[in-house]
Amino acid sequence: MPAGAAAVLAAGMLAHAVPSLAAISALRRRAFPDLAGVGAPTGIALTFDDGPDRESTPAFLHMLAEMDVQATFFLLGRMLDADPGLGREIVAHGHEVAVRGWDHRCLLWRTPRSTYREIARTRDRIVEVTGAVPRWYRPPYGVLTAGALSACRRLALQPRLWTAWGRDWEAGRTATAIQRTVIRTLGAGGTVLLHDSDCTSAPGSWRATLRAVPGLVEWARLRGLDVGPLRRHHRLDGEPDPP
Repeated sequence: MPAGAAAVLAAGMLAHAVPSLAAISALRRRAFPDLAGVGAPTGIALTFDDGPDRESTPAFLHMLAEMDVQATFFLLGRMLDADPGLGREIVAHGHEVAVRGWDHRCLLWRTPRSTYREIARTRDRIVEVTGAVPRWYRPPYGVLTAGALSACRRLALQPRLWTAWGRDWEAGRTATAIQRTVIRTLGAGGTVLLHDSDCTSAPGSWRATLRAVPGLVEWARLRGLDVGPLRRHHRLDGEPDPP
């Protein structure tokens, strides 16, 4: 390939990938607090990725109901398509549903057109199945691209990542290890990333996450922090104060 053509190609790839730098946690919180999920300092946003999954999600719904906690569930379109009734159950329990994407492939390998089609397809399926209109989008691996940002603008979605995660997708993680990893970077106004499904994680990893959540909720409540969904944690411009 001629040097000039290679330079043009490299520049194009860089332009496509530059927004993915927001996936770097420390940089994200400082430079893009809204994107990172930094919200009201009186609370913590609890979010779960990659469901709904019949094997695991009902256990999370039951556990959250016992603690009187609502959360935001970022749904994979293919998982919702496989069990639309469970998607409706999530909404019926008072939780918020949001867009994760149709599957879990990194956006760096997708064209802007393909990215738009996937996000729109998932958003539309969530509305069709649950009747809820999503407002948030979280990309696979936290990697945003110019194409994803453009799609979000066209679809009236707000990208939201996280300020703390539990690395709960890894094999062999314990509830205690998940709690410690979350708390290490979690503070007032933060957003927690966990998983209610192991469809993209180590088999059975959701069980440790399920055991970890009550301790995280207790940790927040002892500090006077409300635990809830993104809709309560991070109001969009022009919205009234939540009840």
